[in-house]
Amino acid sequence: MSPHEIDCLDTLRLRIREFARARAWESYHTPKNLVMALSVEAAELLEPFQWLTPEQSQHLNAEQHEAVRQEIADVLIYLTRLADLLDIDLLAAAADKLALNARKYPIEKSHGNATKYSDFKND
Repeated sequence: MSPHEIDCLDTLRLRIREFARARAWESYHTPKNLVMALSVEAAELLEPFQWLTPEQSQHLNAEQHEAVRQEIADVLIYLTRLADLLDIDLLAAAADKLALNARKYPIEKSHGNATKYSDFKND
């Protein structure tokens, strides 16, 4: 299988697991260490956007786009590895969270604004 033949999260999870196993990294891939690495990678994702205007951030040049692409991949890899170790189905967790957010942010109260759900006025 070529590197570009990852067609689902389960395949990605298995490829990352094998990558770590082949390098004997299992002892380093603890949930604590992976969360720390994930945080670092998420912070690195900020760098290509630093000092850009909102407009510029929506129209990245090729170099900026590739930098963002690489950092997003790092975030996804660490997140997938963490979920694998903690036996969390990422797609099920995301579906559950979207359903929860739909209840917390009903369209009639949240449409067109960024008000936090706890600040909604009870009508």
